Amino acid sequence: MDYRERIERVLERALPPSDVGSSRLLEAMRYSALGGGKRLRPTLVYTAGVALGASLEALDDPAAAVELIHVYSLIHDDLPAMDDDDLRRGRPSCHKAFDEATAILAGDALQAVAFERLAGSQNQSPEEAVRRLTMVRLLAGGIGTTGMAAGQAIDLESVGRKLDLAALQRMHRLKTGALIETSVLLGAAAAGVLSGPKWDALKEFGAAIGLAFQIQDDILD
Repeated sequence: MDYRERIERVLERALPPSDVGSSRLLEAMRYSALGGGKRLRPTLVYTAGVALGASLEALDDPAAAVELIHVYSLIHDDLPAMDDDDLRRGRPSCHKAFDEATAILAGDALQAVAFERLAGSQNQSPEEAVRRLTMVRLLAGGIGTTGMAAGQAIDLESVGRKLDLAALQRMHRLKTGALIETSVLLGAAAAGVLSGPKWDALKEFGAAIGLAFQIQDDILD
């Protein structure tokens, strides 16, 4: 199964139609979300979920949600107040293609769409509601003060300072690893696995993959 091809179609459907709200905002969202990329995080959602017996349809929303969150984080990371990058995936970053204010709003809106997709519809079974709530909590934890945002804050605070190995690993586990670990656990939650040995093993696997990914990214950079 080509998960990258599938997530492209899912993302296309997940984004708001072009005739809703500000056309410039929607254009910026689509420019960033549909601009290619490795799609590692949704692929981890699919592979973990399928391994535990989940259907692809049950995994589409969490896969889309985690990728939209990732895209929002890239938009904000590229801003002058953060990493100040002019290019993203070989073309102008969102704030260069549009403007800084639109880029901020595009990131904010993508985060909102992510949680909207993850929450699901009002007409769902109690079991599905529990799974969805677990996934919402997982994603919120992965990007907040115990996850991605904390890692980015530590990164900014560390400019000009030399970090020891433990501090560097902590920063990487939060900034990059937390969302990758969350991706794996979202697949498990969508399959109805919310605790136990399989959950613990996937959590350890996700943390290891996240750290390895950041190490490789640093070397390539």
